[in-house]
This record gives sequence, C-alpha cells and structure tokens, in this order.
Amino acid sequence: MPEETPTIETREEVMFFDTDIGGVVHNIAYLRMIETARTRLAAKMGMNLREMAVTQIYPVVVRTEIDYRKPATLGDHLVITGRLERLERVRFWVAFEVRRAGEETLLISCRQSLALVQMPQGKPQRLPDDWPEKYAPLFLKREDGK
Repeated sequence: MPEETPTIETREEVMFFDTDIGGVVHNIAYLRMIETARTRLAAKMGMNLREMAVTQIYPVVVRTEIDYRKPATLGDHLVITGRLERLERVRFWVAFEVRRAGEETLLISCRQSLALVQMPQGKPQRLPDDWPEKYAPLFLKREDGK
C-alpha cells in the first residue's frame, strides 16, 4: 500500500551572515536552508543522520535547479517546505519552496536530484527495494514498464 508523500517544513530567521551589505540574502544561504530541510526530509524517509553514519550510505546531490524569484532580507522569518517529488531506479528528486512566514509569495523554488552513495568507495547504490511500492505514485517507470 503506497504511503503518503514525505513532506517537511522548516523555519529559518535571516541572520547577518545570510546577507550581503544591502541586507539581501546571498544565493548560497538559501542552499544552506534547503540543506537543512533536505536532511530532515531524508530522516522522514528512513535516512537519519545516525543511521547514515553507521551504514556509510548517503543521499548525494547530483543536480540542483533553483529559481530566485524575490529576495528575502535581514530579519525575515522564512518557511521552507520540501517534498519527495519523483523516484527513478537509482535517483530521486526532491522539491523545495521558500516563502516569508505568513505570506503566499514564492521567493525561491528548487529541485534537486539525489543518488545514494556508499562511502568511502563512492559507489552508487540502488534505491531501497520498498520505495517503488511505498511511494508508487512517484515512481517513474521506464518506457518498457520495468
């Protein structure tokens, strides 16, 4: 039976170190915020930090697509929402949105593709066997149906 799509919501306050001299958030600061949300989303999917430290299997970002729509500024309170978007045989996609708390205006949208990698060998791993069933609506089958 398919499970509900994993989602996460985190909150961040924009600090001085997140901004430039004009008080506008640096593009890289958004990726740090997304990294926090992605780590918590991974934990919801069964990949918590302690387990990863033991198994040495990590979700590794292989692609990031990000659209900077409107800037956040010093002191803003931001809400970062994330969700599992799609599964492939050896990769999965997650999507994130950043908004000011209490507002609907989209500031940032981001998609990332990840692969599971066994360290220290750096060897890609298949996704867990139960994921195609567990998250069936998100599993992208090949054209031949496999």
